[in-house]
Amino acid sequence: MTGPDEVRPGASDAATPEVDAFTRPYWDAAAEGHLLIRRCGACGRAHHYPREFCPYCWSEDVTWERASGRATLYTWSVIHRNDLPPFGARVPYTAAVVDLAEGPRMMTEVVGVEFAALRVGMGVRVAFREGVPVFRAG
Repeated sequence: MTGPDEVRPGASDAATPEVDAFTRPYWDAAAEGHLLIRRCGACGRAHHYPREFCPYCWSEDVTWERASGRATLYTWSVIHRNDLPPFGARVPYTAAVVDLAEGPRMMTEVVGVEFAALRVGMGVRVAFREGVPVFRAG
């Protein structure tokens, strides 16, 4: 069985968080096909999900940085049932956690990969579905 490559039109609307002034750069970059992470100027560590402070040293000296888009698969679960819109229209799908090359761990979805072919440590690359980052083999 293969995971879905695309969702049905309109199926992802409710899964996209509301954009606010702080997250606008992240979503604008995603709409252009770029993944952004945050990096702390005080301790140098990268983090994701975007926050206005560093979760490691609590500094507010954090800036946006374009990520390479490369990652490795840390873990996953194939979801066969989900009653919450829009996820019910996507089943089965692969919910996953990936380790970005820059260091942060990110929750995501893996698309376009046979479920049986998924392996811990496999290389994946970011792709975008309707402005939302997902990952494909690569």
